[in-house]
Amino acid sequence: MSTNLLFATSSVAQEPISIIEAANITEPEKVALGKMLYFDPRLSKSGYISCNSCHNLATAGVDSLATSIGDQWQQGPINSPTVLNSRYNIAQFWDGRAKDLKEQAGGPIANPKEMGSTHSLAVTTIASIPEYQKLFADNFDNNAISIDTITDAIAAFEETLVTPNSPFDQYLMGNKQAISSNTINGYRLFKEVGCVGCHNGPAAGNNMYMKMGVVKTFVTTNPAIGRQALTGKAIDKNVFKVPTLRNIELTYPYFHDGSVWTLEEAVTIMADIQLGKKLSEKDTQDIVLFLQSLTGDQPQIVLPILPPSNKNTPKPTPFIL
Repeated sequence: MSTNLLFATSSVAQEPISIIEAANITEPEKVALGKMLYFDPRLSKSGYISCNSCHNLATAGVDSLATSIGDQWQQGPINSPTVLNSRYNIAQFWDGRAKDLKEQAGGPIANPKEMGSTHSLAVTTIASIPEYQKLFADNFDNNAISIDTITDAIAAFEETLVTPNSPFDQYLMGNKQAISSNTINGYRLFKEVGCVGCHNGPAAGNNMYMKMGVVKTFVTTNPAIGRQALTGKAIDKNVFKVPTLRNIELTYPYFHDGSVWTLEEAVTIMADIQLGKKLSEKDTQDIVLFLQSLTGDQPQIVLPILPPSNKNTPKPTPFIL
């Protein structure tokens, strides 16, 4: 092993934030099927909303709205988290109610405020299309088109949506010229102030839950109450999954309510309400530079050509009748 590689390995091992690995695709045909389903709006009742509608891969896996737009133009209840690097999540959704990407993929389909369909209708729609019948037969032993196999394929695609090779990753791997001295200072401050206590690991977050407003109350009109909705425990009120900071400069607006649109404001608020710290303008700017260095290579997506519907395919119902 070369001296440089030894140094790089040692550097990575000593830091609380680790590198994002490139995707290792072992089932390319299933991934391709999952990509088709990810972009297929026929999984929704309206025939207009796809997974990509709220997790747009042209905009870093988010929809760049405070809260998403759902079926019949309904306002969604919460900010849409990025799908990028979601394979590293401790669980899915802000409150962690889905244990993995497969379980998450089924939630919006049947949510009346999101895709507005049912699992039964979604399965009937996909199963009516001969090309999908063949693709499922090629990828699943039982040939079945079910909500289980649909979400399995979507999850296989989402597992590949990682963003390696950020400037900070290059820095961790030994290239000390990959980021500026101010950015390095921002990372030092990020650790010293205490941000790294929650934002660590390869995704710089997404691996634990934390109350929003540890030191001071976070003021919001958003009705979400975090994990209390799952556990029923008062102690879990306003406890949410810590979001990833990977690609954070691209995934505005910020927080579960989407109320903040700049990194400078987000850093200032979090230092105040989570850590009880007041940052100088210079310190805030250096931390922002560090956060911007976490933007990695975005997935290069070629849009799939979706198979056509036919006379047996249920018709979309996009409007209130």
